[in-house]
Amino acid sequence: MERREFLKGVAATGAGVALSGGAGMLSMAQAAPGKEDFGEIKGLKVHCISETSWFDNATLGKDIKACGGINTYQYNVDWNVENLGGYAALVEVEALDGKITKYLLDSGWNTEWMDYVFAKDGIDKMLKSKEINTLIISHDHIDHYYGLESTLKHQPDIKIYFPGTSMKESFALLKGADYSKKPGQPKNKYPHKGELIVTKTNQLYKLQDGAALVFFDAPATLQVRGENVLYFKVKDKGFVTVTGCCHPGIVTLFNYSRRNFKDGDKNYGCYGGLHISPFENWDPKMDDLIQGVKALNMKKIACNHCTGWIWAEKAAQMGLPIVKGTNKNLSYKKTGTLSKAKTSNVYLGNGDDIVF
Repeated sequence: MERREFLKGVAATGAGVALSGGAGMLSMAQAAPGKEDFGEIKGLKVHCISETSWFDNATLGKDIKACGGINTYQYNVDWNVENLGGYAALVEVEALDGKITKYLLDSGWNTEWMDYVFAKDGIDKMLKSKEINTLIISHDHIDHYYGLESTLKHQPDIKIYFPGTSMKESFALLKGADYSKKPGQPKNKYPHKGELIVTKTNQLYKLQDGAALVFFDAPATLQVRGENVLYFKVKDKGFVTVTGCCHPGIVTLFNYSRRNFKDGDKNYGCYGGLHISPFENWDPKMDDLIQGVKALNMKKIACNHCTGWIWAEKAAQMGLPIVKGTNKNLSYKKTGTLSKAKTSNVYLGNGDDIVF
C-alpha cells in the first residue's frame, strides 16, 4: 500500500481530518507595521535528503489507530521501527558575493534511516566540519524532529532554530531525553550545547542578507502546533519559500510576504511539502485552490512529502509550473511513494535538486 493510499483511507474512515492548506486553519503571524527589507541573494539550491517519512502505510495506520487515531498525542504511540524514515533538506544559499552558506532543514525520524541518507549525501561530513552550522526545525512532528540525534552526534553545538510551540518532550529531547522504551519514540545521547533560538510569532529572524525565517502558529495532526517557514529573496527573480509541511498554507505564506516584505508580491517559487490534499481527496474547492496558487505567478513549484500527488498532477495539467523529479530515489535501500512513480513524476524525490 502506498503512503498516499493510506492517507486517503484514514480520511475515509474518519480517523483524521484533511487540511487543505487554507488560511482559515491557523492563528496567523500578524502583519508588522511597515515592510521589511532583509536584502537579496544571488541564488538558492535545495537538495532533497529525504521526503519519505515512512514506507508501508498500512503499518503506520495500524500504529496510529491502535493509539486512538490521527489526533492522539504523538509521544504516546508505539511505532513500528522498521517502517520509519524521515524528512530533511539541505538548503544552499548563494550570497551576492558568491559565498555559499548551507542550512539543514529538519532531521528526520528514524536515526538508522537518517544516518544512512546523511552518509549517502555527505551531510554527516558537512556537519562534522561545520560546513553546515545551522539546523532549522520546521516543527516537532515525528518525521521532522525525532531523528535529532542523527544531527547532534556530528555537531552537538550546532545553532538551532526551534518552534516555541513545541511539546515539552521535544524541548527535553534537545537536552538528552530518552523516550525509546516505547517503540519508535526518540532518544538523544548528544545533548545540544549550541545556541538555541526559540521562535515566536510576530518576529522575523534574519539568517543572512536575503534569507529569513518566520514562525506561524498553525495546527497540525498528532497535537503538534506551529511551523518555521523560510523566505528567500532572489535578486531579479523574487521570493521563494521553503517549508517542511506548509501547515499554514502556501497562499497564506505568500500573502504574508506581500503584506510584510518590500517587493513581497513578487513570487518566484517554493519547495517542500505543501499540505494540499494530503489525503488524495478531491472536490471543486481544490480547483479553486489551484487557481489561487496560479494567481501567485510563481515560476517554479517543487513539491513532495505531504502534497497530494493528485493535486500536483492536476496543477501541472492546469498550467502551474510543477518541477518534475527523477528516479534517483529508486537507488536507495528503501523506497516509499515514488517506488512506483507515475509517468508524470510530479514529485522531487530523495536525491533530487531544485535551483532557484
